[in-house]
Amino acid sequence: MHDWPLHDAKNRFSAVVNAALAGDPQRVTRRGKPAVVVLAVDEYERLCHLEQTHAPTFAELLLDIPQDDQEFERLSLPARPLDL
Repeated sequence: MHDWPLHDAKNRFSAVVNAALAGDPQRVTRRGKPAVVVLAVDEYERLCHLEQTHAPTFAELLLDIPQDDQEFERLSLPARPLDL
């Protein structure tokens, strides 16, 4: 993954997009800190689908509730990559 300062990414946006389309996500930094990642739509959709397939269902969450005096152990939910 290549890091681009924001001003360089603006000036060379076509190169950023072309690299992402070639399968190499591009990280854009702002004030030296990672800000965003540019990736191809097919990779974004693959990641979204992967997240959905690993998320517990409502039924699984209900079944995880203890039926007696056992301590409740919450399933960890994956973080959402992007809310668009």
